[in-house]
Amino acid sequence: RKLDDPAARAHVAEVWGVDPDSLPGPGRSAYELLDALGTDIRSLLLMASNPVVSAPRAAHVEERIRSLDFLAVCDVVLSETAALADVVLPVTQWAEETGTTTNLEGRVLLRRRAVSPPDGIRSDLEVLHELAARLGVEKGFPTDPEEVFEELRRASAGGAADYSGITYRRLAEEDGVFWPCPAAQEAADAGEDALPGGEAPAVHPGTPRLFLDRFATPDGRARFVPVSHRAIAEEPDDEYPVLLTTGRVVAQYQSGAQTRRVAELNAAAPGPFVELHPRLAARLGAAEGDPVAVVSRRGRAVAPARITDAIRPDTVFMPFHWPGEGRANTLTNPALDPTSRMPEFKACAVRLETVET
Repeated sequence: RKLDDPAARAHVAEVWGVDPDSLPGPGRSAYELLDALGTDIRSLLLMASNPVVSAPRAAHVEERIRSLDFLAVCDVVLSETAALADVVLPVTQWAEETGTTTNLEGRVLLRRRAVSPPDGIRSDLEVLHELAARLGVEKGFPTDPEEVFEELRRASAGGAADYSGITYRRLAEEDGVFWPCPAAQEAADAGEDALPGGEAPAVHPGTPRLFLDRFATPDGRARFVPVSHRAIAEEPDDEYPVLLTTGRVVAQYQSGAQTRRVAELNAAAPGPFVELHPRLAARLGAAEGDPVAVVSRRGRAVAPARITDAIRPDTVFMPFHWPGEGRANTLTNPALDPTSRMPEFKACAVRLETVET
C-alpha cells in the first residue's frame, strides 16, 4: 500500500477504524531523519538499530543523537547507540517469540518460539502496546503476534503484496506460503482457480513465481525505461585520490552489535582493516598489518593494512561492522539517491596516510 494513494489510505484507515485524513503523509528518509535529530525532532524511540555504527557520516549522526532531549532504545544487547540512551528497554529476540518471516523468495514462514525470554523482558509488540496506552490509545496495538498477522491480512487484501489468504494454520501445515496469496473470494473475483460450476476456490495456492503470466501493470505488459549513467556524488580528485568502498565480512553481521559478542566469530574476524592493492601499499610505504589512516571529507578512520591483489590499485575496501577508531562509516558519504533516498555507502573519495606507531 502506498501512503500517497487515496484508495490505499482509505482501505487501511477502514481496517484501523480511523479517518484517512489522520494518516500521515510520506516523511523523511532514514538518513534525513537522523540528520534532523536535535532540531525539530527532540525525542526518539529506536528499535533494534545501531546507527552510531551503521549510518553514513556516522560521527555526525552520533553528534545528532547526543543532542536529543530524550533517547529510548529497545534492543537485545547494549549496542553503541543504546549506550547513549536515557532509557534502554530490553526486548525479546527472534528465538524468544513466535511470529512470521517473509524471506527473499517471497515465502512466508511461521517461526515458533524456541526458548523462553528472561523474566521481565517484553516483546516489541508489548512495548508498543504500553506506549500507545500511555498516550491514550487503549485499542489497536495488540500484543499477540497472530492477531497482528490477522490485521496484516486485512490491510494487504487486494494489494500487490496480498497476505489475505495466508493463515497461521496454513503456514504450519504447508511449511510456508508464497505471497501474493489472496483470500478465496478475492481469488474468485479475479477469475483465478475457479472450481467447476463457478464456485469460489477453497484456497489460493500462493505465488511461488511472480510475473509468470503478466507484470504488475494495468495491461500486464512490462515497461522498459531508458537509464542514463550518473556518476558517483564524490569522484576522486587531487586531495582525495582514492576510492573507498565498504561492505561485509562473513563472520560479522551488520553493525556487529550481536556478532562481536561471539568468541568464535571474533576469532575469525577480530577487527576492522583496510584492504589495498600492493602497488598502492608500496606508494604509501605500508606493509601488511601496518596501521593506515583513511581520510575523507567527513572524518578519519585507522585500521591495519591488508594487502591483496584482489582489489583495484585505485580503490580501498573497509568492512563496516566495528565502532571506534576503525569505524568505516565515519568516512562514508550521505549523498542520497534521488528516488530511493538510500545513502551512497559504496563509494566516496579518500586519501591514505601512514600512522606513526
